[in-house]
Amino acid sequence: MTITTCIFDAYGTLFDVDAAAREVAKQPGQAQLAAVWATLSKDWRAKQLEYTWLRAIGGRHIPFWQVTQDALDWAMENNGLRDNALRAQLLAVYKECPAFPEVHAMLKALKDKDVNIAILSNGNPDMLVPAVRSAGIGEYLDDVLSVEDAGIYKPHTSVYDLVWDRFDVPQTEVLFASSNGWDAAGAAGYGFATVWVNRAGAPQDRLWAAPHRTLKDLKTIPDLV
Repeated sequence: MTITTCIFDAYGTLFDVDAAAREVAKQPGQAQLAAVWATLSKDWRAKQLEYTWLRAIGGRHIPFWQVTQDALDWAMENNGLRDNALRAQLLAVYKECPAFPEVHAMLKALKDKDVNIAILSNGNPDMLVPAVRSAGIGEYLDDVLSVEDAGIYKPHTSVYDLVWDRFDVPQTEVLFASSNGWDAAGAAGYGFATVWVNRAGAPQDRLWAAPHRTLKDLKTIPDLV
């Protein structure tokens, strides 16, 4: 198999979505958040994804940034946090999520192999542009693709169509990597060669397809190209 194009999910795959709660919890005066930040972050992420699925099913699409805010509001209430200033801080840090430590070296190694490299994300452009800039990875990317162009969230097939629309390569030449098992399954079912980046060591989702490989991080992605 010849891989000509490497596509990455953004949040949780390239960008550390736990960083917002973790970093704000370290700030002075955040003792209440510090006691619950890990649970808050887990709740925030779970609701964020749940709301994308429910909106896709219900045909009620809104930009991911609004979904992210709605999910945070639920998570804060669930953890007994009612503080508008804290909410604003969490969202500000989230909008510039740092990349995982191995991301720069991995993307550079792929760039040296002269393959197409892009992000395919639920995030809307107003989120993705500052995240890419803050992480300093824009020089490695040929494009940043958003579900906003499809008007529906992953794992709908029209989202994965965006890769073909942009790069016009066979599905079998695309290596797709995601930290979300359901996203990896959706991409595998679509026909991409798929890697599940299972950082948490979670069980594999029981869905209509399965990822072709499971890795604990992104370090060895260039070895697959």
